[in-house]
Amino acid sequence: MTNLDHSNWANRVADFFHSPSHFLLATSTDAFLADILHDIKNDKISEGTKVLLLSPLLEYPTLLCTSPHIAEQTASSLLDILIQTPHTPKTVNLKSHLMLSITSVLISTSCMKPGLGVAERLIEALIQTLQDTNDQKCGVFCRPMRAIASECLREFEVCYPGLLSQKLDILSSLRQHESSPLHQSFSLLYSVALKNAVRWLTLQNDIADRDLKDILVRSEGLAWSATENMLNLFPITTGDVIPVLPYSMEIRELKSVISLLLEESYLLTPVCQASLLRELTQVVAMVQSLSPTIFKSQLLRLFGTVEISLLHAMLQMKGTFTDSLFTAEDENFLLKRLVGMAQHPLLPVPHKLFYIDCILHFPENRPICSSGEENLPVLVTPQMTSLLFPTVFNESHTMLSRFNLLCLVYLEAGNEEDKGAGYMYEHLMALQAVVEHHSSREIAVTYFRSVYIFLYYFYQNEKYPGNLIQSLCQLYQKHCDFAPHFINLAECTQRTLDDSPWPTDLLQAVQILIVQLPQDQLIQSSLSWNLKMLSRIANESQVSQGSTVHFLLNLLLNSGLCTSGNWRMGNSVLTVCRNVLQHPSLDKIFIELADLLQFMMLRFEDLDIQDHARFYYTLLTNLSKDKLASILASGAGASRTKVRSLSSIMAESEELSSSLTVHSTRHPVLQLIKVSADDGSRRQLTDCGEPLEDIPDCDLFESYCDQFLHLSPVIILNYHLTFVGGVDPSFAKLFCIRLHFELTDGNYAPCSEITVPSLFQERKPHLITLTLKPIRPYPTVLKVCAVFTTEDGISWQTQLNPISVGFSEVFLSLPVPRQWPVHKKLQLFDQMWCFLSSEKSEESATSRFCFEADEQSLERMLDLHLSTFAISKNPEPETYKVLVFLPPKFHILLQIQRTEDAVCVSIVTDSWQLLPFINAYLQSITSSSGLDSSLSVLKL
Repeated sequence: MTNLDHSNWANRVADFFHSPSHFLLATSTDAFLADILHDIKNDKISEGTKVLLLSPLLEYPTLLCTSPHIAEQTASSLLDILIQTPHTPKTVNLKSHLMLSITSVLISTSCMKPGLGVAERLIEALIQTLQDTNDQKCGVFCRPMRAIASECLREFEVCYPGLLSQKLDILSSLRQHESSPLHQSFSLLYSVALKNAVRWLTLQNDIADRDLKDILVRSEGLAWSATENMLNLFPITTGDVIPVLPYSMEIRELKSVISLLLEESYLLTPVCQASLLRELTQVVAMVQSLSPTIFKSQLLRLFGTVEISLLHAMLQMKGTFTDSLFTAEDENFLLKRLVGMAQHPLLPVPHKLFYIDCILHFPENRPICSSGEENLPVLVTPQMTSLLFPTVFNESHTMLSRFNLLCLVYLEAGNEEDKGAGYMYEHLMALQAVVEHHSSREIAVTYFRSVYIFLYYFYQNEKYPGNLIQSLCQLYQKHCDFAPHFINLAECTQRTLDDSPWPTDLLQAVQILIVQLPQDQLIQSSLSWNLKMLSRIANESQVSQGSTVHFLLNLLLNSGLCTSGNWRMGNSVLTVCRNVLQHPSLDKIFIELADLLQFMMLRFEDLDIQDHARFYYTLLTNLSKDKLASILASGAGASRTKVRSLSSIMAESEELSSSLTVHSTRHPVLQLIKVSADDGSRRQLTDCGEPLEDIPDCDLFESYCDQFLHLSPVIILNYHLTFVGGVDPSFAKLFCIRLHFELTDGNYAPCSEITVPSLFQERKPHLITLTLKPIRPYPTVLKVCAVFTTEDGISWQTQLNPISVGFSEVFLSLPVPRQWPVHKKLQLFDQMWCFLSSEKSEESATSRFCFEADEQSLERMLDLHLSTFAISKNPEPETYKVLVFLPPKFHILLQIQRTEDAVCVSIVTDSWQLLPFINAYLQSITSSSGLDSSLSVLKL
């Protein structure tokens, strides 16, 4: 491949990032990866371009490195470039990206295995980069590269815990001697390696007393054995059972190391301090003989911190050590501080929400419940949280968070529960007043979420849940567009409050409200919401549906709904009817429902609604209740095909939207394989030359050219449509396949789509015919995609590999009558040659092509490639005349003559723009790869 400049590579990489899967369909993954590695090694390519080339490997290593073997080879090539690149200010950015790319490839592609040479070489190179202590050798300009090297090592240690556990001595030395800002990065690297080393030691069976001391001073190779049990080395959480070392272990050196790290921790940024404290907390938790009081000096500083990360680390420390490190007074102080910070006016909203969440998940010294769910600490009282009472002026998330906390506080308050429930109910009423007058989506959602929280805690209260139903009905009367919120509230409370009748009471109250509405209030905008609400209410077995059916029948009789023929409204009415058909009390409303469906099938103006009303009427009057329910059921137990059946689709639901959505496949499912000429796929041209039969020989050329005024030749190519190897079994049977062809240039007229009824994996591939109408007969590439339906009714779209149309595939035989004798074709050839060789045609051109070949090779070449278009062969001397027609109206005329030392091809064409393609074609058919070594092209 020729080297691409920066702009070309920028466009190519941008195309890759726009859609990696589609990009790799046009070019193979191996070829793209090879191009990247080739140009990275090129000294003529700029450093910025090389950094750009590494970006696909950084973002999509698993997509480009399709196997561990390829990943290992890629990492090895990049590592060689890294080692060979000198340390200069100009190359720092490139070397940093090389480190990141190699690390990303090795970790992401899962090619790490014991004894992997490229991984050992990389880690040694990274450590050597770190050993330029305080930038003494290479200078300050290399500091960013050293920081990247440290982060790469930490990434290896995090993803493969224990890998660096035998290099603690050198990592400790680097940390102690580094006085630049990189000391922070080295401290984090060392703390992670230390924690994993101790954790690895706890998993061993036979542990000597000196093992802990020895591991701190070890400086050996990589600990590949630790990577074999990586699942056992994942980070410890507060809910895990922490493995511990025996009491007899020597801990003097470890205690000294931890103390030194804690003393230096104040030099780090808050986020890095928090990370260091988390790692050291786990180390101390695993060493039984090391007292948690080693952190006592840090608590005095952490109690007053305003940094979220440090507070979180302290709470994790408290959850790990409980009363071994925190007293009851410490616990009370922490809770008061959290409550105070949760209402601080200068803090941003996310911080306040974090503090409230910390209260709800506070790690108590003596927890009553350890389920991990929200649980109020014993020390939190209504008096302590009184200033956190929500108001309508709070931001939505703050209001909900405070409302949830206060509900839990008053629920746990014992005697003050009824009083607290009253406070919370008053807040709901104040919020409802805001919603009634300012019905923005955010306020409405906040209100309904608050109602759900209130019911979650106080649904057993005898007074307020009933009053809440009345308030909600008043709200629905003013805002029937809140129907989706009411439906969602009813469904959520039904799932949460198993034995509570409140959701059913709410739906029944809303039903009574709707059916009693006067006709003049049922305008079209509100009617759709009311019908949606009635459809949901019809699913409740404990709510009678007689009033609903009477309401619908009166609505159709007294309004212009039937005459308007509104399909959407008719479908909404039928959705209610469909749910009523499955109601347990169907017998009581059988006649009324039958009248309703019969009226719709006779009077509704929309034919589709009439047909479906007739369908439901037939089911109602001919089937028993049990059979009717089984046909209309579309629950979780029904098959996917059953869910998308006619009776199910009629209900306006999410399943209908899912079935109408066209999904995209992750990988190609289909492919087009070109049918060879032996299989009968010769290019064809409809016989349009019959009017030339009676033309005198002297006027052949002129009459031949006149026919192109009405001739529209096309090229017909045949392909087999078949499956890609290893396709998912769910795509084994495809139906209604629609192939779409997209042109990549303007040289051809748009292609028509092709429809294939079905394609089964166990059957023969389907033969399709692609018709191309050239505008300019040049080679081209067509992008192909297919839309099809699988057996379960889902529609899919897949991208096929692009198909290439070569220059020789555009060749057609001469458009003259089939019965023309040879001498007539020769006369046409001679007349055309004379005209095009003269200066009368501005677009015509002549050329010559020579090559070496013996007589046998020449004969074989002509038989293989040009026999279809040959006009004649003169024996003395051997001269071959070839006439090729290229639609829509172009020609190539060849006179091939063999001389003593070469074969000379004289070329005449009526389009000079075809010469490059003609030259390339002749080179391809006369090259040694096409025939044998006796042919040698002479480029003259």
